[in-house]
Amino acid sequence: MTAEQARLEENSARRAHWNRWGPYLALRAWGTVREDYSADADPWAYFPHEHAHLRAYRWNEDGLLGISDRHQRICFAIALWNGKDPILKERPFGLSGSQGNHGEDVKEYYFHLDNTPTHSYMKALYKYPQAAFPYERLREENRRRTRDDAEFELADTGVFAENRYFDVTVEYAKAAPDDILIRVEAVNRGPEPAWLDVLPSVWLRNRWSWGGNRGSGVGDRAGITAVGGDCLEISEPYYGKRWLYVRQSQGFRALLFTENESNRQALWNSPNAMPYTKDAFHRYVIHGESGAVNPAMRGTKAAAHYSFSIAPGAAERMELRLSDAQMDTPFGPAFDGVFADRIREADEFYAPVTPRELSADGALVMRRAFAGLLWNKQYYHYVVQQWLAGDPAYPPPPAQRKLGRNHEWGHLYNADVISMPDTWEYPWYASWDLAFHTIPLALIDSEFAKEQLVLLMREWYMHPNGQLPAYEWNLGDVNPPVHAWAAWRVYKIERKRRGKADRAFLERVFCKLLLNFTWWVNRKDAAGKNVFQGGFLGLDNIGVFNRSEPLPGGEYIEQADGTGWMAMYCLNLMAMALELAREEPAYEDVASKFWEHFLYIAYAMNHIGGDGEALWDPADGFYYDRVHMPDGNHQALKVRSMVGLIPLFAVETLEPRVLHSMPGFRRRMEWFMEHRPDLTHNVASMAVAGKGERKLLSLVDADQLRVILKRMLDPAEFLSDFGVRSLSRAHAGDPFVLRTDGSLRTVAYEPGESRSGLFGGNSNWRGPVWFPLNYLIVESLQKFHHYLGESFQVECPTGSGKTMHLADVAAELSRRLSRLFLKDEVGRRPAHANLQWEDGLILFHEYFHGDTGAGLGASHQTGWTALVAKLLQQSGD
Repeated sequence: MTAEQARLEENSARRAHWNRWGPYLALRAWGTVREDYSADADPWAYFPHEHAHLRAYRWNEDGLLGISDRHQRICFAIALWNGKDPILKERPFGLSGSQGNHGEDVKEYYFHLDNTPTHSYMKALYKYPQAAFPYERLREENRRRTRDDAEFELADTGVFAENRYFDVTVEYAKAAPDDILIRVEAVNRGPEPAWLDVLPSVWLRNRWSWGGNRGSGVGDRAGITAVGGDCLEISEPYYGKRWLYVRQSQGFRALLFTENESNRQALWNSPNAMPYTKDAFHRYVIHGESGAVNPAMRGTKAAAHYSFSIAPGAAERMELRLSDAQMDTPFGPAFDGVFADRIREADEFYAPVTPRELSADGALVMRRAFAGLLWNKQYYHYVVQQWLAGDPAYPPPPAQRKLGRNHEWGHLYNADVISMPDTWEYPWYASWDLAFHTIPLALIDSEFAKEQLVLLMREWYMHPNGQLPAYEWNLGDVNPPVHAWAAWRVYKIERKRRGKADRAFLERVFCKLLLNFTWWVNRKDAAGKNVFQGGFLGLDNIGVFNRSEPLPGGEYIEQADGTGWMAMYCLNLMAMALELAREEPAYEDVASKFWEHFLYIAYAMNHIGGDGEALWDPADGFYYDRVHMPDGNHQALKVRSMVGLIPLFAVETLEPRVLHSMPGFRRRMEWFMEHRPDLTHNVASMAVAGKGERKLLSLVDADQLRVILKRMLDPAEFLSDFGVRSLSRAHAGDPFVLRTDGSLRTVAYEPGESRSGLFGGNSNWRGPVWFPLNYLIVESLQKFHHYLGESFQVECPTGSGKTMHLADVAAELSRRLSRLFLKDEVGRRPAHANLQWEDGLILFHEYFHGDTGAGLGASHQTGWTALVAKLLQQSGD
């Protein structure tokens, strides 16, 4: 057992709280739904970036490469000033949804370099321009550009010319669960000396301005005071006392103090509640206002102020230590020794996770993916009932909010550390993203992966009707039902890696998933035809219509993806029930129920499709959505997209030993096969045993599979050099056109950023490669191979004349996906086609250009894109 594994064991057993402190501080809290109390439900306008340095947050704090405790009562981060910016750099800047020509977008460069599951060691890098940060130019140029234009990025402004920037690295190492050593290093990459102010800052989340108590209720006042000239004493009612030790190295100027309170005068031209406000350090450092900071050396926000002139290529280092213990010598040789130990232990921890045959570059990509995944853990706080009602110390919110966004989710009480898609662009959880996060997480911290899956099904998350919350912009939206799949995969990954099965976890999530499955059946199959709607289902603009909204002319859509997801859901629950039945035979009946429900869905998908028309089109060899008109007519929406590939995910094999050991399930299955051949003959293949005498449950038979794969593996359609596209490239020259309700609607191949404003326009499912569904394609092909064996061969790529069995096809897709991040023959990483930094700095984007592989969308979506670590772990380069 490595030292990091021992810490995980101690944490799991609650012998030591190694996860009390971590990277739980978001990069953005402004522009979020939680902070929005407007009448028009426009978070970006209600709390813009211009307010962030002036205004206290209600629900969550943010900061640059910072940390907090898991309840976010105490926060630490850095602030920077290059001598030219109008404000301190306390948080990354980005454009709001309306400012960006492709939606919201961070306009900064930062990199997650390392992290361990207990956050015993963390490292990240931020690139800070030495020129004035071009806030207005970024806003104006992106506002001028259209959706047909590329985004205007920070590098495009020229501020990095001649390498005139600072590399600012922040490292954290834990000597003990509540003893955190901090190193901040600034390197001048430019050709001339440059000035830099650095303010490592600690503050208390404002929990008192909203009508609550500042202290504990027994007279204790939360606050920060000076102890001498090199120590800050932090008093917090929940945690007691903590001390932030500051090494007075070269460049140290002073300790600064203020309050984490809004500057009402600057914001709203009303008197301030107290003279010292959140923006005090901006006014003190930039404008020289000595009266902005508290001379009494106390407050709820404090900083150590360093100021340097750094020579070209030179570095300046600052050292701090946040601890629950009073120390006489917090620094010295032992300080560097802790860092050396934690770095070595991180290497030891990741070594057995990384395949020996993996190249050094592949191992680096895995390590960076895990780092980003762990840095994206964030404290998330949102109590809908309080949010709707408003706070006692403030005027009541507009009345229309009571029937507005999320008003049906009054039970929701979120105050937890959650794995986020991206802590700037998506600093809120999304239920289906989170399910994919747990797969790579299970390789390094299966306990946290399981906790995350359980969390979203707890009573204060899951709606009383069984629905899972989607995301804060619309908690009632519908994400694909992938939690059962994720729970089953995490269970099996942990069983394989740790040699033990957590049956209690499986049973716990299974019971809650039954509630969610029932919600799906009752709400999304209202006609009882086993063909599902679902709406949005995470695929944003993939369809002709905005599927999150009622269709404009009263039409409704029967969805191939919604129905395919539900067939997959049935098989996932069946597999879980069969596993539980190994010790409790009563689960055999439940397994039979899901097997039979799957049969009904399979029949509907391939035959009835609602009103006598199937979702399967035998002439095209593809699944399509079908729109039903108010006059009773219906039409297939013949868009060849990922919607038609999702039915492949509904595949499961039944092992002979399972059938032999489950007599109740086997008898029911045999009875059904004998008496309902009209249903069972749709399922490939219950009657014919495959490789290893297995049985196969799938929506498609071998002939359908071959036809679908012919399209999917065709470079002229779905197959790119970097995975499977979300829309067929055939639609570049042959767009799908629908005339309805007096309007013309078109879906064309768009391999890059979206050219449509549909669903906000900040993501695109009309051509790019997306990791989560590609991962499910790989996994589904492996399952088909498990039954069909090596004799089932398909041409790959289509038209190449080269045939492969499906395991090799899955491996080929894995290689193409991994190739996005691996250096090519000239040393470039295709995902970084738009901008190449020095070697080792790797970004994991939200999605990728369908032709070039360039990273697009959110730049730090090391949530589901961290699935590349799992692909590399199971297949190598």
